[in-house]
Amino acid sequence: MNGLYCNESSQHYPSIADFKDLRPTIITNCIFNSFLTYTAIMFNIVTIYAIHKAATIAKPLKTLLLHLAFSDVAVGLFGQPLYISLLIKWLRMENPSCNAYLILSISGALFSLASSLGVLVVSIERFLAVHLHLRYQELVTHKRVVYMVISIWMYSTFVSLTTLWGLRGTRDAIGLASAAIAFILILICYIKIYLTVRRHKNQIQSMQIQGEAQSDEIKKFAALIKSTISIFYVTIVLAICYLPFQICSAGFRIYGSGIALKKFHLLSLTLIFLNSSLNPVIYCWKMRHVRRAIIDILRKMSRSRNQSSHLTMIQP
Repeated sequence: MNGLYCNESSQHYPSIADFKDLRPTIITNCIFNSFLTYTAIMFNIVTIYAIHKAATIAKPLKTLLLHLAFSDVAVGLFGQPLYISLLIKWLRMENPSCNAYLILSISGALFSLASSLGVLVVSIERFLAVHLHLRYQELVTHKRVVYMVISIWMYSTFVSLTTLWGLRGTRDAIGLASAAIAFILILICYIKIYLTVRRHKNQIQSMQIQGEAQSDEIKKFAALIKSTISIFYVTIVLAICYLPFQICSAGFRIYGSGIALKKFHLLSLTLIFLNSSLNPVIYCWKMRHVRRAIIDILRKMSRSRNQSSHLTMIQP
């Protein structure tokens, strides 16, 4: 089975004959991923702590954001170092083992599917928050969201491990179908969110004209819209980062293996890894409570450093 997987992988990854032609691309990817590994781990660890400390974020949304951040940390801890090790072996004109390709494929499928389904679920959660309004807390409970997150990881693990049984084609088909269904559902969610928000906005404006609108209700609605927009940005960035890989995979099936496609494949993998470093930036940029928590963390770190340096200076 491993030998068969190696033969399939050789169509996507550089062979010994390709090393010289792809050397600049491999070096660029190696440098860029070495930096992204650090940012994916550190940015998401800080984000996890900030989300945990942000008391104003609803528990269901907080759980889903933590799920996305944990999956991004896992990419930085496991997926990217393995990819870098492959890049280094190619620079040394060495062929990686079949197990290295296999582990990269399994981990890549696991984390990418978990992230995609996580974005789908958080999009549905934002739709329910906007659409249900007062009934949201009754139907979208923390316990149900935790069960959903566990189900996502179980499903992603099962799909990714089908590679071990020589069912890579089945895994790719399931992954592609899952991604397509997720994209359609996310699109439907945001269309309905837009229509619901527009209706609520008109209602609030009419209530303001009549003097019936309450400032607390308006503030809550504005905060809800801001958090929904931030998740929308996460969704857009995910689509941008993952789409080139899907295009490249289709290109291999249609045109076969080639230097240009292999170069594009390496860059598309780096773009997927980049997504794990971009998500924390979006949270910090678009979610005020997360941004404040991160600023507080940085201030505390700065104070502790200043205190330690001051103690070091006054010691004889």
